[in-house]
Amino acid sequence: MGESMDIYPRTAVERAMKLHEVLLRASAGKIKWWQAAELVGISERQLRRWRKRLEEQGHKGLLDRRRGTPSRRRVPKAKTEQVLSLYRDKYFDLNVRHFHEKLHEEHQIELSYTWVKQALQAAGMVKRKAKRGVHRKRRERRPLPGMMLHIDGSHHQWFQDERWHDLIVILDDATSEIYYAQLAHEETTGAVMASLRAVIEQKGLFCSLYSDRGAHFWLTPKSGAKVDYQRPTQVGRAMKELGVQMIPSYSPQARGRSERNFSTWQGRLPQELRLRGIRTLEAANEFLREHYIAEFNRRFTVPARSAVRRLYLAGTGTWS
Repeated sequence: MGESMDIYPRTAVERAMKLHEVLLRASAGKIKWWQAAELVGISERQLRRWRKRLEEQGHKGLLDRRRGTPSRRRVPKAKTEQVLSLYRDKYFDLNVRHFHEKLHEEHQIELSYTWVKQALQAAGMVKRKAKRGVHRKRRERRPLPGMMLHIDGSHHQWFQDERWHDLIVILDDATSEIYYAQLAHEETTGAVMASLRAVIEQKGLFCSLYSDRGAHFWLTPKSGAKVDYQRPTQVGRAMKELGVQMIPSYSPQARGRSERNFSTWQGRLPQELRLRGIRTLEAANEFLREHYIAEFNRRFTVPARSAVRRLYLAGTGTWS
């Protein structure tokens, strides 16, 4: 009796939802049709009737028929199968949000994000995420661009093979706008200095720089202890000469903004490189410079809390 409770949900809506998910899995090729019949506890003949209804009315019609109300959002079976096949064959490593964007921009498929997510989850192509825990209050952003920049590196398999590279990113605390993003074999002092020089040449001087306590930025006499402000590194001396305040981070949580930013990069950049057939460091950096940083900023930059403009440059212009 215990097993039958799992096979036969207690309410008609629950059973329809179960059937809906199994049919989606069969349509996606995850299971055979005879296996689908066994999974929901019906005969193959009965499943063929449901399959015909699926072909005529679409997946949404299965659940709506049980509820007794027609759906105004019914998606044809052909379009449902197109979405599932696109994800299975081409976009298999994209997250749902990223895939939803590709459907709109590359394939002109106008479906809601919620529908796409539920279809992929029901077909077993993406996992349902666990509910979020207690929300931790985030540190307020600086009110104006140029007041504080974050610099950090992410060691990751950006080409989805055995190679590891560091992505060095500089972003504005006020808006999350990316000012610099380049891949390097390793995050070295030279690579860090080159990234800061590129930002200053493009945007001008900024007020402060927030970083981890890596050896490029700080000397930490004892592991886990406070940094030694009296013994600056090469980066520290350069920032002091330019009048830029350096701020060390003492925990991953304190670097939450850049950590969340890297989570987004890791969930998108490797997939974009794969889709474009980019396999070399030089080609990847050209793609970042010429295309992807602007695309990333278009999607994820937020307005600054204050619209007031202030002078941050050394008498040569305005930070914008």
